[in-house]
Amino acid sequence: MAHHVTARKMVKETGYYDLLGVRPGASLDEIKRAYRRLALRYHPDKNPSEGERFKQISQAYEVLSDAHKRALYDRGGERAMKEGGLGGRGGGSGFGSPMDIFDLFFGGGVRMRGRADRRGKTVVHQLSVSLEDLYNGSTRKLSLQKNIICRKCGGMKDGQKITFHEEGDQVPGLEPGDIIIVLDQKEHPVFRRSGDDLIVKREISLADALCGCRQVIRTLDNRTLLVSSLPGDVIRPGDLKCIPNEGMPVYRSPFQKGKLILQFEVKFPEPGWLPADRLRQLQAFFPPQEEVMATEDTEEVELSDYTAHGGPGRRPYTGEAYHEDDFEDGMRQHVQCQTS
Repeated sequence: MAHHVTARKMVKETGYYDLLGVRPGASLDEIKRAYRRLALRYHPDKNPSEGERFKQISQAYEVLSDAHKRALYDRGGERAMKEGGLGGRGGGSGFGSPMDIFDLFFGGGVRMRGRADRRGKTVVHQLSVSLEDLYNGSTRKLSLQKNIICRKCGGMKDGQKITFHEEGDQVPGLEPGDIIIVLDQKEHPVFRRSGDDLIVKREISLADALCGCRQVIRTLDNRTLLVSSLPGDVIRPGDLKCIPNEGMPVYRSPFQKGKLILQFEVKFPEPGWLPADRLRQLQAFFPPQEEVMATEDTEEVELSDYTAHGGPGRRPYTGEAYHEDDFEDGMRQHVQCQTS
């Protein structure tokens, strides 16, 4: 049999590539996309007369999606596959079930119409959980009601999601549906969640903001973190700092966590908290002020507190320095992580 040569790859045969409609040098993503399109088109539930075509497409995908099998096929074609313990097209022995390959590819989440018509209705329940439960994991006992088939009377007959397959209502002639538990996170008094990150607001004094501070944070799994800022590392109102790997656990990767983000608010002293002579002494510790020269046409005015009734045409002050929605966008640009 003649060898087939492409600009990128030389293979002995192209039969499996032709079945999927891809070139021999196709990437794994291209092979997956081709299989997805063809498997849905020729699935027996959709095209009962194309069962053999569906089987061949599945065999081609099984070989070409596995690096070892693909290399064996590229070197020796279907004959090498048979000698290596896998049957060729039409042989079938050694290959996985076409339906198993389909279910594995789609994660069992795609059910063709013929199968869906044979299943009972899915039952969805909402479950309120705390942030601590989502952080540490939790076990809940649920008392659920479902309809079951009455054997004696011949038959009788209703999102992260947790699915209990085929645990839903039973009805005559149908496979049981699923029970889906939809988690509903409760609001937490201290932490706010943003993806895998946890956000906590901390209020510090002006002295702490300028001279360094030590903060104690109680985590969701009851550990105590001592957080320190270095003297001279000035914290401004609204500054964001973070501690890596102290946020929420990453789903299905329990040893990886997001960031714990601290949003600082600085509490300033009340007016008149320090006598004028002491203020002058304090001012000596700060960088020099810019000198402002008054001219003959300069008019000197004094600042006063603004109120909502400051006069006609003036916009009332709402007391909100920023909108909560603005936090998410700004956070990604301004977060600084503590690495030591």
